[in-house]
Amino acid sequence: MKKSKAITPLPFVYYFAPTVFLTLAGLIDSIYLSISHFRVYTDISYKSFCAVSKGFNCDTVSQSPYSVFLDIPVPVWGIIGYLFFLILLFATKKTDSQNKPLWGLLFFIAFVFSACSLILAIISVYLIQSYCIMCMVSFAVNFLLLFYTWLICRRFRTENLLRCVKNDMIHLFTGKKMAFSLLVLFCGMTASGFLLPEYWHVEAKTAPASLKKGMTKEGHPWIGAQDPELIITEFTDYRCFQCKKMHYYLRALVRENKNKIRLVHRHYPMDSEFNSVVVNEPFHEGSGEHSLIAVYAGLKGSFWKMNDILFALPRDIKSVDLRRIAEQAGMNRKNLAAAVRNEKIRKILSRDIWKGMKLRITGTPSYVIDGEVYEGNIPAHILKEYLRKDR
Repeated sequence: MKKSKAITPLPFVYYFAPTVFLTLAGLIDSIYLSISHFRVYTDISYKSFCAVSKGFNCDTVSQSPYSVFLDIPVPVWGIIGYLFFLILLFATKKTDSQNKPLWGLLFFIAFVFSACSLILAIISVYLIQSYCIMCMVSFAVNFLLLFYTWLICRRFRTENLLRCVKNDMIHLFTGKKMAFSLLVLFCGMTASGFLLPEYWHVEAKTAPASLKKGMTKEGHPWIGAQDPELIITEFTDYRCFQCKKMHYYLRALVRENKNKIRLVHRHYPMDSEFNSVVVNEPFHEGSGEHSLIAVYAGLKGSFWKMNDILFALPRDIKSVDLRRIAEQAGMNRKNLAAAVRNEKIRKILSRDIWKGMKLRITGTPSYVIDGEVYEGNIPAHILKEYLRKDR
């Protein structure tokens, strides 16, 4: 029998260079995702290039509660991980070039990266039900890093993979100075992540108490100017993240221009049970019932208080918690339950939905100004002359 020939590895640089390239690609991808995550929560006009559909939407993933882990955004964890990996990569250049120590440790880190990618992919599929294209790029980078670190251990190390990892751990902690330096470095980078302001907590900064409120002749709640120069009619959904973000932005805008701007509210829940614009599958479940509760509160003269309560509810909870809403609003739970089934209240909601459909509104939030419909946000030039504070 012929003996199988031993595989002669290519020069080390052919393995090292792609690993460096992949790490830099992962770092750049994480920086982009971190900036995108920040802008999703702070920029009312922002929409990422990869928000292409309901199924493939980076913004939907960023808006989910799973985009933050241990009070640090997930892409910031990516920056920390790739920077640490890159530093370790160049630390290997100072070690024995024949035995290639530390590559077992790099393989172990790449394995952790890949495991995290798998967990995040499962969350995207089953919990968020939307995919982030740039996240998938990082998943690919992580699995390729796992492959290349495995390949280097196989080509340039004599022991098997598990022993390779074990020996590198021993090598690392035997050199106490190096282990201490890497630990301090990792802890320092992680601590910097905790110093980030918690911009992802979208909360109301102003209360409606000092603003004038009322009902239009058609019976729609308004807040702001008694004799407005600008009337903004909003069509919103209580389980829509962008609606919540714009809700707080417009509340602040109205307060700063309380003698100029009036905000009129209309309901447009993107709930397939109530809105025929939504087809094929359930979407924003529970938002229809939330709208019915808000209509009831409006009839009782407490619309804007209820409006704030409903927008503040966690978006990841699909069921309607009447007890919690009633306690916060100071209302009777049984009355709220009856309101959800009340035919008169359902007809009021249906009129709002019908009006939105007549205006060809297909998504929320949408705004009507002087007969023009603006979906997602209001163009800056429309608001520019009204953004000055009263003197």
